[in-house]
Amino acid sequence: MRELVFVAILAVAGAGQASAQDAAAGEKVFAVCKACHQIGESAKNGVGPMLNGIIGRKAGSVAGYSYSAANKDSGITWDEATFREYIKDPKAKVPGTKMIYAGLKDEQKTIDLVAFLKQFDADGKRK
Repeated sequence: MRELVFVAILAVAGAGQASAQDAAAGEKVFAVCKACHQIGESAKNGVGPMLNGIIGRKAGSVAGYSYSAANKDSGITWDEATFREYIKDPKAKVPGTKMIYAGLKDEQKTIDLVAFLKQFDADGKRK
């Protein structure tokens, strides 16, 4: 009986880990984003704005980047939940955005991506 209880506890513990944030896994997810976005101390705007300090930042506010009116006027301040909703389907969250990305549908990859992005402050330094 003890073995059965122990196995059940391990199964529950393992299930909890599946939804934990993993910044290293999120960095791998970010590899797709690199086609348009940069992050880190040397990040610059490119096809898309640099993503330093995105969590907590007002949408459409990176200096020197030409945002769509839809993004600038969205009234969004990026928190984890809003970013996860946006990255799942950018055009549904902000109709008229110029971001051309079909969306990240895998919830765990989205959670991991947010964990990776949260590491960087507005200057691109890891917290």
